[in-house]
Amino acid sequence: MRSSRDHSHPASHPTPGSSSRPTSGSSSGPASGSSSGSSSGPASGFSPRLRRWPAALVLALALPLAGCATGSEGPDAAPAASSPSRTSGDTASKAPDVRAELRVDGHNRQYLLHRPTATAAADGPRPLVIAFHGRGADAAEMREKSRLEKAAGERGMLVAYPEGLDDGWGAGTQATERRPDPDLDVRFTEALVEHLVRTERADPEQVYVAGFSNGGSMALRVAAQRPDLLAGAASVSGQLPAGAAAIEPTGPVPVMVVYGADDPVRPLKGWPSPPPDPEEPILPSLSARDSAEAFAAEGDAGDPVTEDEKGYDRTVWSLKNAPETGEGATVQLLVVDDAGHTWPGSTVPPPKGFGPTSKALNATDTILDFFTGNGTGSGTGTGTGAGR
Repeated sequence: MRSSRDHSHPASHPTPGSSSRPTSGSSSGPASGSSSGSSSGPASGFSPRLRRWPAALVLALALPLAGCATGSEGPDAAPAASSPSRTSGDTASKAPDVRAELRVDGHNRQYLLHRPTATAAADGPRPLVIAFHGRGADAAEMREKSRLEKAAGERGMLVAYPEGLDDGWGAGTQATERRPDPDLDVRFTEALVEHLVRTERADPEQVYVAGFSNGGSMALRVAAQRPDLLAGAASVSGQLPAGAAAIEPTGPVPVMVVYGADDPVRPLKGWPSPPPDPEEPILPSLSARDSAEAFAAEGDAGDPVTEDEKGYDRTVWSLKNAPETGEGATVQLLVVDDAGHTWPGSTVPPPKGFGPTSKALNATDTILDFFTGNGTGSGTGTGTGAGR
């Protein structure tokens, strides 16, 4: 397993930072290509919300189940040699874990897919979580760190761990030498969602993104620029890029930000002037609180309520009820005591210099509870999660 070189390292070892931001109008639309959904109602125990879908995805979902797109810019699924071939029929009978490829924008993009067990899977469409790894890491490392697939599988959810190009993500819109097309990963995410809706019975009304560090910033970027695609997003140790690379939310969406109070890599208060890096520019970022507040403001939230919980503080903004977010949707910031640039609750030792891992909070269960509407809120009875 490769060690995670996320966002940046402590001052003695600066490494690539968070990516860039959407300049106005810079983000491209959905990747072209056909995709279609199959079954009807939502999986038991999950409450979808109404959203306005990107036109290309709406058209794709209206098409009958078909093969992959053949256009050079569209998604073209190509299972890797180690992956079982895709067949029609009940996906619950397929292998629970596969590595597959999806061709998008001329790149063969790989991902790990975990399917829930037959006993946990519902007959209808299944919620989908897309989990982005950190910079310098990979899909397998993210799976080991978070164990999202185990907890999500018990809830009947699909989990996809995509692989970033050059071991990272374009979390913003500023072009760099390594990422000359800063919108590439946004289009890949859209194409992956479309593909899994069509081939794995993923529920298009219950799509969630999560990520760690650079991957957490990528999850926030997708939430900011494609709110209609998601029912919720969560970031661990990831902030919104700032400055010339700034990302700004464009629609209401439930978001959770989990951050270590003692993060030595990218501080809780943000990083307005990161040092230069020879491999890839380290981009400035907002503080964790300002990142959460940006989404709260876009959702027309009221004043936040903060409560001290065992080992962390939870701040909750209740979003204004709207068809896009559903009743009781929130933005939440969890600041974890005695935690560094780490995934709280993980059993995987962090790289040297990343600080301690808190055991006071299980980030995986907390995020999934937030996604399914069971997350603890402000204690005011105003609703607490995503997609309720």
